[in-house]
Amino acid sequence: MSTAANINSASVSRVWFITGASTGFGRILAEEVLKAGDTVVATARKVEQVAPLQESYPDRALALPLDVTKQDQIDAALAKTIERFGRVDVLVNNAGYGVFGAVEEVSEDELRPMFETNVFGLLSVTRTFLPQLRKQRSGHILNLSSIGGVVAGAGMGLYQGTKFAVEGISEALAQEIAPLGIKLTIIEPGPFRTDFLGRSGSEAATKIDDYETTAANARRYMSAQDGKQPGDPLKAVQAMQQVVEMEKPPLRLLLGAGALKRLREKLDNWQIELTAWEPVTVGADFAEGK
Repeated sequence: MSTAANINSASVSRVWFITGASTGFGRILAEEVLKAGDTVVATARKVEQVAPLQESYPDRALALPLDVTKQDQIDAALAKTIERFGRVDVLVNNAGYGVFGAVEEVSEDELRPMFETNVFGLLSVTRTFLPQLRKQRSGHILNLSSIGGVVAGAGMGLYQGTKFAVEGISEALAQEIAPLGIKLTIIEPGPFRTDFLGRSGSEAATKIDDYETTAANARRYMSAQDGKQPGDPLKAVQAMQQVVEMEKPPLRLLLGAGALKRLREKLDNWQIELTAWEPVTVGADFAEGK
């Protein structure tokens, strides 16, 4: 069946709640959703960065301050959203950032805030909104992961660890909420021309010479490719809008040819390894009949 055949024929006005809406995917998504006639609650740590959206669309946009690591701000944002619009149709967990460096290079002070935002922040927002979505018996959660959430590489391991966590949590949660009428899609972009390699990314302060030929390549990639990524953010956002329109959306949505290539290479290599080690794998069980 074609993708088009799965899309609802009737366009329905929705209330979108978007974290990290100041820049990148979050900002472009908020703008496109408003242009399409839907309603947006745009959130950011610095509310003045999303205030122009409310000024441009006073009837359909609400700008709120939100640091996803602060539970009181999450509670307040949900309360204000329900007070103003009465429901939440699409929750977009977009807030996040990355720290580049070898696993040994990234310090505790650098890695813990990243996990607090990318993993625990996403969890806190989702868990706070779930009672409302369960009450509605409807809704769609979009969790922004990355191709780095399914394929890891040297120099980005700790950032990718946050996205691997998002993948596992999301896969289980999707099964738990499906009978309640709530959908979930994991968004897995490859390299897109956002500010991820710029403002939203940083390098570990520590550099170890022994990782010059491995993890250091990620640092070089970061500086060389910022602004040159092949992915078009607008097309990615339009794909997210398309997914929300679908009656049966995918659990995972890869975005970008590079992401598809990397995942297929991993699956091919994994299949080779599974086959080679199959006797050892199945031999680890108790012998049948004993």
